[in-house]
Amino acid sequence: MVLSTFILSTLNVIAQAQSEGALNWLTQKYNDGGFFMHPILGCLVVGLALCLERLWTLSRARVNTKDFIIKVKKALETGGVEAAMDVCSKTRGPVASVFQAGLLRANEGIEAAEKAIMTYGGIEMGFLEKGLIWISLFITLAPMLGFTGTVQGMIAAFDAIKEAAQISPSIVAEGIAIALLTTLFGLVVAMILQVFYNYFIAQIDKLVAGMEESSVELIDTLYQMHQEKKL
Repeated sequence: MVLSTFILSTLNVIAQAQSEGALNWLTQKYNDGGFFMHPILGCLVVGLALCLERLWTLSRARVNTKDFIIKVKKALETGGVEAAMDVCSKTRGPVASVFQAGLLRANEGIEAAEKAIMTYGGIEMGFLEKGLIWISLFITLAPMLGFTGTVQGMIAAFDAIKEAAQISPSIVAEGIAIALLTTLFGLVVAMILQVFYNYFIAQIDKLVAGMEESSVELIDTLYQMHQEKKL
């Protein structure tokens, strides 16, 4: 019964939005939602701006790791560390930066190169995660602002009842509308940002896994080169 009522109300809202025009309907509901709609909209705008920045950054960070490792290995075999560093400098992304940091210390020994790779890998991971804490903040803040608007709307409804000394739908309609609209918009904003946040986490995990796997291969290659020099 409750589910069917919810589905019917949702369909009515969609039908109303289509009949009035989506933009006009949203504008009207935004104005009806009261003061707390403004900070909720602010959470959406700033959160989406951060999401777009992360999308651009992570898209530039992606690189074909297997092809890059092959190029570095060939450069090490033919031209040594300097040639491999040149390949890294011409390749964008965190994997290339981590490789370059390790190759800079390659002449000091395997342990020094490995330590440099681990240190710079942590720095690159922090760079990839930059801004995610603020997106997480807005995911939490938007529904909280919505619930605060709900409390404000209910207070307004009870104040209207007190002033009129009676209960009728027309008296409490404005306060209840504020309560429901702020909750709705706060939850919608949180859901939109949550989708982006989870996508970024998945992409960062993939990039970090690629960095770790390729770093192991680089260390193994450097170790073999040092062993061959000893022989």
